[in-house]
Amino acid sequence: MPAMRPTDPRAGTQPRGDEIAKYETYLEAQRAVDYLADHEFTVNAVTIVGTELKLVERITGRRTYPSVAGRGAASGAYFGFFIGLLLFLMSGNVLESLIPGLLIGAGAGMLFGVLAYAFSGGKRDFTSTSQVVAGAFSVLCLSEKAAEARRMLDEMSGQTPQSGGTGGPGGTGGFGHFRQ
Repeated sequence: MPAMRPTDPRAGTQPRGDEIAKYETYLEAQRAVDYLADHEFTVNAVTIVGTELKLVERITGRRTYPSVAGRGAASGAYFGFFIGLLLFLMSGNVLESLIPGLLIGAGAGMLFGVLAYAFSGGKRDFTSTSQVVAGAFSVLCLSEKAAEARRMLDEMSGQTPQSGGTGGPGGTGGFGHFRQ
């Protein structure tokens, strides 16, 4: 997905426009905008906005002294490898530059990792990854083009405009299209 150009007047501003549809997944919202583009609608008047945001932290493992030491050694060895590589390029001797850089880096990484864990006082004895997840995706359109966009999306899903609930077979309107 290309980044918004800094010269775009919408950059850094809150999205604006009328909600023309709401979807449970980003893929459904993207499919609706793609439909509009395929039917020559002015899609630069459209914005997809993730709503009902939640921070999700998934626990990936337990932190212990051995696991912290191993991760510290690995990251230190990685850094030491690059320092050793620079020294190797200057000296030309692998045994005198690359291997010591790798070993010293691994040792230093292990030491710093274990010390940092020891100073944490047993707080946060787990590893995790975090992400922000949207519960729904609203498709907004500038007010002057919103009626036309709604009409086109209604044609896409084969339903008539309605308020409250969902329409179409299985309650998804074919493409997961639903109105508020």
